[in-house]
Amino acid sequence: MTPALEPLRRIAAYAVATDPDGRVLLVRASSRSGTPGVWSLPGGAVDHGEDPNHTVVRETAAETGLSVAVTGLRDVLADMRSLPHRGVTIHTDRLVYEVSVRGGTLCDRAGRSTDLARWHTPQEAEHLKLRPFTASALGLGAASADLRPEEAPDFPSFYAYPGPDGLHRAQRFAAYAIATDPGNRLLLTRIAPGYPGAGCWHLPGGGTDYGEQPGTALIRELVEETGQIGRLVELLGVASHRDAASLGPEGYPIDWHGVRAFYRVVVESPTEVIVKDVGGSTSEACWMPLAQVTELPVNQLTEVTAEALKAARLT
Repeated sequence: MTPALEPLRRIAAYAVATDPDGRVLLVRASSRSGTPGVWSLPGGAVDHGEDPNHTVVRETAAETGLSVAVTGLRDVLADMRSLPHRGVTIHTDRLVYEVSVRGGTLCDRAGRSTDLARWHTPQEAEHLKLRPFTASALGLGAASADLRPEEAPDFPSFYAYPGPDGLHRAQRFAAYAIATDPGNRLLLTRIAPGYPGAGCWHLPGGGTDYGEQPGTALIRELVEETGQIGRLVELLGVASHRDAASLGPEGYPIDWHGVRAFYRVVVESPTEVIVKDVGGSTSEACWMPLAQVTELPVNQLTEVTAEALKAARLT
């Protein structure tokens, strides 16, 4: 039981790098970490306001000595991990990217949280102690179990705290749907008054709960916001946006950093759209023909909606 542990959330980005021989790049946790001797993909926490694409390049260089370039998004997943020695339990939303190596020299890091960086064949990796997210990302069965809380603690998806400049800041991970039906219509929501982007058309979705996988959260949000039951088809991409002084219902400016995954979703049996979360950030929702969606002015769409439509090749 770990009821006394303080709950925390973070977003992190990781690299899957392979060499011409099919080996994968892994780093080993040192005695300074919570899992000494366990191997994982290179990567780490996304700084406030930082694009995760930049995070994975920065962290891989710091942990391995190699310069990499992002070539694609491989997966988005989440997990909980308890660290009693630090007095915390952490929910991490992990963005896993495919990368190519541009140059540099593989090096070790004495006295840091990771101390070794090595290339391993898939067969070698399967016999290593791997972090569960790494084994999952590589499709391997071997993994060193993380200590997890028996129940997910109560912790909001949106949490603002004072930053170093005195301004409140918040970092939030969310999942959104490009949801279509057999009639070639797109499901859209409209942002309610008093929220950033009020009046703009938005995608159904929202912040994930502590301990919740992004895909599971998205299907839940779809029902809560519109009453529709959907089927997850594919991950389309991830968008990062910072608003240095966002003003919402809290009534004070917040340095806001949102990282959003967007997915293609099919609603095979559409029903009457009903906004069940009355009084929240969604004022209305509707099915809109795709031809009409493409004619909407850009200033009537939220930024994540415009990016997701482009990723889905609908604009």
